[in-house]
Amino acid sequence: MHKYVVFGLCANYAGGMPNYRRFFVPGGTFFFTLKTERNAPIFSQAPNVKLLGDVFRETKSRWPFEVNAVVLLPDHLHTIWSLPGGDANYSTRWAWLKKEFTKRYLDAGGVEQPTSLSRDKNRRRGVWQRRFWEHTCEDVEDFEAHFDYLHWNPVKHGYVECPHQWPHSSFHRWVGQGVYAKLWGCGTGQPKSAASVDDAGE
Repeated sequence: MHKYVVFGLCANYAGGMPNYRRFFVPGGTFFFTLKTERNAPIFSQAPNVKLLGDVFRETKSRWPFEVNAVVLLPDHLHTIWSLPGGDANYSTRWAWLKKEFTKRYLDAGGVEQPTSLSRDKNRRRGVWQRRFWEHTCEDVEDFEAHFDYLHWNPVKHGYVECPHQWPHSSFHRWVGQGVYAKLWGCGTGQPKSAASVDDAGE
């Protein structure tokens, strides 16, 4: 049994090359983008990366879901979830995750960003942007496009030259399972498979 860790999220598997497409659930697989308030680089600091991983795991224990892919950049994250059959309530999961992370982050001395008067009246804190981007993966091809887009994202934003150079990514998990070659996405520009992703909420 091998273990790959993505900022505190662990994925166990029994070896062999998996068919990662089996994670696609028609009507129940979603691509998300979450951004920090004013694009503050909260996740450039290791303690905040660990904290987010802790809260992710606790969210999963309360409301189960499969994390198919995830990448965490300093000011935003992308992730693909598959929810159990008949359960499309991702909003409850995200609301709890954002609220719990915000509380612990501020309790630990984290800095929040200035907010508007309307947000102040509603007692919303300046850690996360209010809304998040959601896209329901329509079919396996759409799932694959967002899967590749997510893993190439650190290169898109100029943080690294190759996806494998970015530590906070499930790319390493999927290299270990034989889905990607280690040098996938190096010096090739945006993968053609991800070209259909026009707007990812960034």
